[in-house]
Amino acid sequence: MSERKLLIAMAKGRIMEDALPLLAQAGITPAEDLKKSRKLIVDTSDPGVGLVIIRASDVPTYVGYGAADLGITGKDVLMEYAGNDLYEPLDLGIARCRLAVAGPVGAAPATDRLRVATKYPNITRRYFAARGIQAEVIKLYGSMELAPLVGLADKIVDLVDTGNTLKANGLVAEETICDISSRLIVNKAAMKIRHARIQHLIEVLRTAVAGAGSSAA
Repeated sequence: MSERKLLIAMAKGRIMEDALPLLAQAGITPAEDLKKSRKLIVDTSDPGVGLVIIRASDVPTYVGYGAADLGITGKDVLMEYAGNDLYEPLDLGIARCRLAVAGPVGAAPATDRLRVATKYPNITRRYFAARGIQAEVIKLYGSMELAPLVGLADKIVDLVDTGNTLKANGLVAEETICDISSRLIVNKAAMKIRHARIQHLIEVLRTAVAGAGSSAA
């Protein structure tokens, strides 16, 4: 009986675009064009590895429950995830941005009570609680910049790259919560059971990341 494939979970978009060149150095390339394919499980050039295409926010859940052996997702998603069933062995150094508090230009500094809109309620509560600020957190799934404009929230917590979207909507990043990049994560049970294969993949990716960093420098 042949061993089942290693499954790597990730989402389409910037993370995937940045991750595919690293995976290619490990001999893993999609067997079809991911921009056109509607498949959710995609074969690769390595017959022992498949890609699982899901929402970025679901990657830790699939890996945590063992539906995928490994995953690639942003540190923001991992900080929001509540499980402890994952290893995070490698910072891939891709899809870099920052998680920040933003508000209207010229707004008063944060007081002891705020209404904050975000898709990261756990991170947001922890951040403001650590500063002694009572934050009423409103969970949104998109168009975060709209919330302060219509009076739904005083501030937002969201990912910021260039800051152009904030600027276009009269907002400005006020505080950086943390810098974000994409990480390789591994299911703890899979790491024990399939240690040699997974560890080899980690080391090949570590070398690829180091090479990419040297090239950028």
